[in-house]
Amino acid sequence: MTTRREYRRKKRKTKKFFKIIMFIILILLIGGGAYALSTYNAVKDTVGKMHLNLNGKNTDISRGGKPINVLLLGVDERPHDVGRSDTMIVATLNPKTKSMLMTSIPRDTRAEILDSDGNGNGTYGKINSAYPHGGIEASIATVENFLNIKIDYVVKINMQGLVDLVNAVGGITVNNKIDWYDEGYYKKGYHYEKGVINLDGEQALGYARMRHLDPRGDIGRNERQRQVIEAIINKGKSLTSVTHMREILHAVGNNVKTNLSFDDMKSIAVNYRQCREHIYNYQVDGDPQMINGGSYIVVSEEEKQKVHNMIQDELNGTLDMSKYKNDGDNSNTEANQ
Repeated sequence: MTTRREYRRKKRKTKKFFKIIMFIILILLIGGGAYALSTYNAVKDTVGKMHLNLNGKNTDISRGGKPINVLLLGVDERPHDVGRSDTMIVATLNPKTKSMLMTSIPRDTRAEILDSDGNGNGTYGKINSAYPHGGIEASIATVENFLNIKIDYVVKINMQGLVDLVNAVGGITVNNKIDWYDEGYYKKGYHYEKGVINLDGEQALGYARMRHLDPRGDIGRNERQRQVIEAIINKGKSLTSVTHMREILHAVGNNVKTNLSFDDMKSIAVNYRQCREHIYNYQVDGDPQMINGGSYIVVSEEEKQKVHNMIQDELNGTLDMSKYKNDGDNSNTEANQ
């Protein structure tokens, strides 16, 4: 059985690559809007392709300045398989404090699973099973019920997104610190040579996901993931052609679904971009347990209340992350400023 200590060591390892993609999407929304807005019609067409109408989700941020909660879902969709939301992050943006709190919910967290209408019948399961149970609406309802919060917007992205984004910017360049051959996920037998290398989308995904062949394990993988994020953003900022911008929008449009409207995205690009100045990360804490033959992360009522308070503090502009560190364990709190 997995011990609590082992869980703490492993809890950051699950589906990290989805976090890369979703972080990039947030950067595009809150930081990269200036040039995108110059290609008005292309952006509007893409948003129309991405847009979802969700009942009861009619938050108005057209004037800016309103703190919001955005649920980020990373879904590994495959042919004939609806997939599961293996990454669930609540991003709380407060433009007044120029900050953003990213709260990660482990995929195996035990929670009451609500349906797409927000109804529950006392059925408990892993929180990522809400998506196949009732799609995006069920995922929103389940997270809202679990943390007693209101979700204003949702952004769902498919696994193919990273590949398409890298290809859309014309590939990226990274400084690889170790020499290895691909494990066989996407470019089987591909040689990642030590030094400065150029990567296409599939190679970049393999670069970001590899862990077992790196003597530094997750530390090395996390560093490569940051390299990929920075490389995409830097390459995207240097692009000036409308063609490249349209390819980026096409990549996003094919892999993202959201209830953000075109006006919402304009507001975020203009009024929320400074939220990237202070980014805080927190992962919901719990105990690994076996229940009826299944492995779960069981989150206490105290921890759920703590996370609720943390999100509420960020919405109110009073967040002090030092209040929310676990006694004797700072591993699940992080501030990037």
